[in-house]
Amino acid sequence: MAPRRLSKAERRRQLLDTALVIVREEGADRLTLGHLAARAGVSKPVAYDHFGTRSGLLIELYRWIDVERVNAFREAMTVGERSLEECARVLAAAYIHCSADKTDEFHAVGAALAGSEEKAQVFQELLDNSVQMFVSVLKPHSTLVAAELERRCIGLVGAGEALSAALVRGKFNESEAAGVLASLIQGGLRSPPR
Repeated sequence: MAPRRLSKAERRRQLLDTALVIVREEGADRLTLGHLAARAGVSKPVAYDHFGTRSGLLIELYRWIDVERVNAFREAMTVGERSLEECARVLAAAYIHCSADKTDEFHAVGAALAGSEEKAQVFQELLDNSVQMFVSVLKPHSTLVAAELERRCIGLVGAGEALSAALVRGKFNESEAAGVLASLIQGGLRSPPR
């Protein structure tokens, strides 16, 4: 009996899974559409049909890795009700860990896209997603109006990015960076004095 043919969505998932394996095993520089097709056992036109260009592949892989990480984070945050302090600690630890992991594929793919205008647009989209994630996690602990909470979450995500960069440069260890971000999260939810 012949193997069942994959749907377009299943094939795309298989190609992204294979692309991730290539990045892990060989590095992002080795990720080309031709190499992807060979490793996935499909023809080059199939890979080109799904992603168009190497940049298209890298961008889709970048988005896909981020979605997987955000989903894992959301799952961790749904476990029971938490105090603001505990919520801030878990949110900060997860954000710093994901953002600053120098060994992970997200950064390898991001580095391969460096300087790309498309990457800048995708990176902004991912930052916007992080802001919305912060808003949804912190909203139950806030008395701020929605617009003010979102503005503060933009600042908190910016702080998380700066702390992650400092961690990568060796200025902090992961626990210290997460502790600083947790403190900023808690302070950031305070209402302004009247």
